[in-house]
Amino acid sequence: MFILACITMGLVWVEYLLGIRAEALTTNMNNLWRLTGATGGAFAGTIVLFSLRYVTQEIFERLFPAIIAIVLAMGMGYGVAKYVMYLMPEDMVSQQESLDIYVTSSLVLVFGFIGISLGLTRASNWESLLSVVKQRGMLHSGSKIVDTSALIDGRIFEVAKAGFIEGTLVVPRFVLHELQHIADSSDLLRRTKGRHGLDILKEMQEDPTGIQIEILDDDPEESTEVDTKLMILAKQFGSKIITTDFNLNKVAQIEGIEVLNLNELASAMKPTALPDEGMDVRIVKEGKEATQGVGYLDDGTMIVVDGGRDFVGRTVSVLVTSVLQTAAGRMIFTKMDKVISDDSR
Repeated sequence: MFILACITMGLVWVEYLLGIRAEALTTNMNNLWRLTGATGGAFAGTIVLFSLRYVTQEIFERLFPAIIAIVLAMGMGYGVAKYVMYLMPEDMVSQQESLDIYVTSSLVLVFGFIGISLGLTRASNWESLLSVVKQRGMLHSGSKIVDTSALIDGRIFEVAKAGFIEGTLVVPRFVLHELQHIADSSDLLRRTKGRHGLDILKEMQEDPTGIQIEILDDDPEESTEVDTKLMILAKQFGSKIITTDFNLNKVAQIEGIEVLNLNELASAMKPTALPDEGMDVRIVKEGKEATQGVGYLDDGTMIVVDGGRDFVGRTVSVLVTSVLQTAAGRMIFTKMDKVISDDSR
């Protein structure tokens, strides 16, 4: 109805500005001007309508079907009545008077609609609404949505700092909440991973090289799963997802979403651990084989220590024997060198 009102207003304004009476619109030239006015009104109405929907999307969707539809219906009824008066013979109603009334009513309808739509957003919400507009614009400019696993992994910091990732890195607030939940875990390993992810995010925000980080408040209600929410946002804004999660990578590709997998990037580069290279690692549990112990680097990389089974709870020095790199992650196989400390005491 709003677009129809704008089309009608475009017609009337053409007639009004050219001084053409409605009864005289019979020539090809007059019809061309009338078509131009209708097209201009439709175009302007479309721009206004979608601009308002873009700014006040949530409020628009909730209230338009009920309140605004009624208001527009009343306004259109008033406009149609005035237009009927405009088409009446001059001896019944002054054409100029009815034209002025209709133009006025059309303007009231159009700008009244704008006022209602914007007025429904309380003054206290303007700051958050402007923030949403900024975020939506940001997501349409080549930004990347960051998964929890990418922050825990930590390599995203070095990759971004080196300039290999363009655009803004967007961290949804529900990802931040998941990181916090992991950091609060009673399990030592999960707690370490969660805190490492939070530390990486903080370092990226404070990095002097100017890595652009934005926290996105959008939280899709269609699902409670973080991975599903990420894919919904990626589809909605046409963004890529940065992750190290093998399963998320595969599902997102099936859904037609572009994914930047840090593990795939690592597999295309030389391994960071070379044979006979030494490193220190804390053995946290026994391995599958009889003599193996297992530890982890800060980024979550699994270290398998041959001969480390008897040193669970201790920090040991090991020598790298081989590195296994797949899209699912990296495993480093090592052998015992010497015990550095006993952390179990």
